[in-house]
Amino acid sequence: MKRTDGRGPDELRPVKIVRNYLKFAEGSVLIEMGNTRVICTATAEESVPAFLKGTGRGWITAEYSMLPRSSQIRIPREATRGRVGGRTHEIQRLIGRSLRAVVDLDRIGERTIYVDCDVVQADGGTRTASITGAFVALSDTLSALRDAGAIESVPILDSVAAVSVGIVDGTLMLDLTYEEDATADVDMNVVMTGSENFVEVQGTAESTPFLKEELEKLIELASKGTAELTSIQRELLEGMPGERVP
Repeated sequence: MKRTDGRGPDELRPVKIVRNYLKFAEGSVLIEMGNTRVICTATAEESVPAFLKGTGRGWITAEYSMLPRSSQIRIPREATRGRVGGRTHEIQRLIGRSLRAVVDLDRIGERTIYVDCDVVQADGGTRTASITGAFVALSDTLSALRDAGAIESVPILDSVAAVSVGIVDGTLMLDLTYEEDATADVDMNVVMTGSENFVEVQGTAESTPFLKEELEKLIELASKGTAELTSIQRELLEGMPGERVP
């Protein structure tokens, strides 16, 4: 079955990650997955949340936003509403958890890495693209800290990437566009490490419950997609002085 953009059911959209996208951030990327585009930056600050003060341990946290015309209709800025929405909170926490899962926070020292993911164009999979791009930006920021002598080595334990999968009109599909996601019978986001361990699986049946066998096939499809994204990350990061990505 061919999809509206010509892909097969088990194919990722074209992926492009541009490093050092912004001038001032220690780590910054533009990640493109098809028509979805996200700018990810990672910034180190010499402070930690109150619950970590005096522990010698660092922290990684994330913020996520969609620009007003990243979508087909204008999305009001959350700042004008006076509060961050529930969806935004959920995605921010997901990105933070995913990155903390692959970094030795004890080796960061008492500093916080702020990861900002700003969606400039949305066509499905914005949270998964954010995680995949944010890992590259975070790696560059940790390398910058190492090069400045702030930390002894890059404390990355593994890589992390994420992808969406789903069932659309009875067909299992990888890396859903917005149109596919909006009509999917099952929608799932899967976050995996480079060593093929799971960080998070978010799956929902939109109407009819799905079978265990379908779940297993969706996980297998997501594993294929994250492995391809991991390969792209490694190609970008390999060869950098002192860089280590397992």
